[in-house]
Amino acid sequence: MKFTAIDFETADYYRDSACSVALVRVEDGDVVDEVHRLIRPPRSGFVFTRIHGIDWPMVRDEPGFSSVWEDVRALTDGVEFLAAHNATFDHGVLRACCEANGMAAPDLPWRCSVEVARTCWGIYPTKLNLVCAQLGIPLQHHDALSDARACARIMVEGGKTGKQSME
Repeated sequence: MKFTAIDFETADYYRDSACSVALVRVEDGDVVDEVHRLIRPPRSGFVFTRIHGIDWPMVRDEPGFSSVWEDVRALTDGVEFLAAHNATFDHGVLRACCEANGMAAPDLPWRCSVEVARTCWGIYPTKLNLVCAQLGIPLQHHDALSDARACARIMVEGGKTGKQSME
């Protein structure tokens, strides 16, 4: 099984406002590569700094999405799927950022670690910090790399239960 867990943090209410991305590549249950990058979003107004701690001064000199994606997308090459905790959100951010930059989003299936947590362990509610607390997974919530690592671990552990097919 090869997959990449991905997590975005956004600056504002628009999906194209990614200000941070992390990707964690997993092969046969082991993390083989990971990357975290800050991104200069298309607008300088930040709404979610209180959540993730990222503000305009931290990213104003960082590259925009297209440059960052070109640098990190290789972690998705040859994987069977992308995974995220609340995959609908991260999938939407990736699509919106790619569209806004005239790029094609990866044509890969998505899997959601929220669904894995519900199916494999009956965890409700399924906010990432609550799932990680129940499973004993370290987490610095809303740090993109920590969130992507946690998602990857949930996916791997879920696959071990036999209740969730990762194939």
